[in-house]
Amino acid sequence: MSIDINHFITTLAREVEKYQVPVVDLIAVQTRDPFKVLVATILSARTKDETTAKAASRLFKKVTDLDSLASLDEATIAKLIYPVGFYKNKAKYLKKLPAALDRFGSRIPETVEELVTLPGVGRKTANLVVAVAFNRPAICVDTHVHRIMNIWGYVETKSPLETEMNLRRKLPEKYWIKINSILVAFGQATCKPVRPHCDRCVIEKYCPKIGVTPRKLPSAKKKTKKNGVNKFISWNVNGLRAIEKKGFVDIMHELDAEAVCLQEIKAMPEQLPKSLAHIKGYKAYWHPAKRKGYAGVCTYTKKEPLNVIYGMDIVEHDQEGRVLTLEFDSYFLVNAYFPNAQPGLVRLDYKLAFNRDIHNFVDRLAAQKTVVICGDFNVAHKPIDLANPKQNEKNPGYSLPERQWMDTFITAGYIDTFRKFNQEPEQYTWWSYRFNARAKNIGWRIDYFCVDPASETRIKNAGILDNILGSDHCPVSLDFV
Repeated sequence: MSIDINHFITTLAREVEKYQVPVVDLIAVQTRDPFKVLVATILSARTKDETTAKAASRLFKKVTDLDSLASLDEATIAKLIYPVGFYKNKAKYLKKLPAALDRFGSRIPETVEELVTLPGVGRKTANLVVAVAFNRPAICVDTHVHRIMNIWGYVETKSPLETEMNLRRKLPEKYWIKINSILVAFGQATCKPVRPHCDRCVIEKYCPKIGVTPRKLPSAKKKTKKNGVNKFISWNVNGLRAIEKKGFVDIMHELDAEAVCLQEIKAMPEQLPKSLAHIKGYKAYWHPAKRKGYAGVCTYTKKEPLNVIYGMDIVEHDQEGRVLTLEFDSYFLVNAYFPNAQPGLVRLDYKLAFNRDIHNFVDRLAAQKTVVICGDFNVAHKPIDLANPKQNEKNPGYSLPERQWMDTFITAGYIDTFRKFNQEPEQYTWWSYRFNARAKNIGWRIDYFCVDPASETRIKNAGILDNILGSDHCPVSLDFV
């Protein structure tokens, strides 16, 4: 099914006029100053628009040009831009910016190739600056543009960079500048990453909906409950307080899962804002680490459990907040954050001991009823489960002893639910923040849902929700009866 790209874009351009515009476009309405557009765009990466807007406003009261930026120290910049995502790193980038621009005569470069040499500037940022500040043809491809263009079948690509290159070849140039602002607004409000609102989409009857699962209206939700299907989510959030600023509560409501298991929450319950402690429709159970800002697991559930088991009754593991088990009528739901073997495999012995202990733990539970164990296992099992297996054979997460334990676990009958349904390569759940790894899809599959061998018939589907951002991991899902 081919689409009429001209009809799609002109229709959506009219539709999004009533939507909230992306923050960089908002700043462009106020000023075309390339310096301010560049700084605002650097701030906007992995940050909600309203947070970026407030941070940019605070910063621009103190900073109007390169000289005034150079006069501030890094700590002051960090304080002004907090709480944008990765504000400490962005403060470093902004502090280095005046010196980096010396080779361009202290002017903001006007080409993508020059802009990407600046600290904190990737292709997305560079294209935005070229388009917004200089009004020159450039295609800024973020996750919304990449995702929606693939939903339409206009491109068939694996990464935003590949999408950009394809669009440069086939998208009419008159749409290059405006495509990002249109699809970002449309993607945030209607064509959302999780359960898009196809029921209210103005191009719904023309859209191929490739790979899309639309949101279910109330009548459809009732039918799902009658069928007895439970949706479970597991997600290493790499800091619950940090991800709260990136729309976590909204994501929770969009996912609408029966239970959401989080790892690496890095917080005590008393440190959390009310928005996280009390999410409407859910009750939360916490097993934090004793050490502040480290590890810890949490499970949000709609259904009251019969019993909650905190840890495995093994002090060295339990003090790190690694295992939390909720018991329900016919199954145990085990939320686990497996240790990282660490560079040089300095913690390999501890990880292998944990692996043996949790295997024994779930075996004991499985003798009573079904066991679903999920979480960050911190291991890529097979070469298909990471982008560069040969280069990582001696590294944590892919060392031979770690893979051998996973072999043992699967050989014992525990089912890797994702691989039950999907044998495709390049399916990952974790990407390094370095080297633009996520955009290039250089990742690892280290997050799992596994089910005990006697309960395979209860597995209905499993997936990787790699279009959901906010952490270096993405969520994984299980449909279970």
